[in-house]
This record gives sequence, C-alpha cells and structure tokens, in this order.
Amino acid sequence: MHLELITKDDLKTLKQEIITELKTIIGSKTEQKKWLKSADVRELLNISPGTLQNLRINGTLPYTKMGKTMYYEYDEVVKILTQNKSA
Repeated sequence: MHLELITKDDLKTLKQEIITELKTIIGSKTEQKKWLKSADVRELLNISPGTLQNLRINGTLPYTKMGKTMYYEYDEVVKILTQNKSA
C-alpha cells in the first residue's frame, strides 16, 4: 500500500480549482439569452401552448419565426410580466 501526503498547498490549489469551476458553471447559467423558444416562454410565464398561441394571435407577444421554430425576445416577455403585475 502506497501512502501519499496532502499538503495545505495541495488543498488550496484544489479549492481554487473548485471555485473557478463553480464560477464557470454559475456564470453560464445566469447569462440570459436574448431570444427564447416557445418552451422557455411557457416555462417562464407558466402557461400552456394554447395560451402562448393566443398571446401570439392577439399581438400581445411579438415573435419571429424561422422555419418551424418561433422565437421571442426576452425583453418582450419581461414586459408582459410587468404589464400584468398586480398592485
């Protein structure tokens, strides 16, 4: 059996590597995308596909369609949330 000693410097290096990795993971998740797909919008607003379709049809939520995929601007989604906020 081989015994290895871990020094304080080894632990400091490991700690720094863990902190750097966590910052990378957290940073990538907190960066907000400018354009969202329908599933993202439904999750944010907690609405059904039919309700999202109604928001598109009545012009409440502008969208861009590329192929079969619809995209919504994040700022527009936030605007809807703000406009419908109760006092």
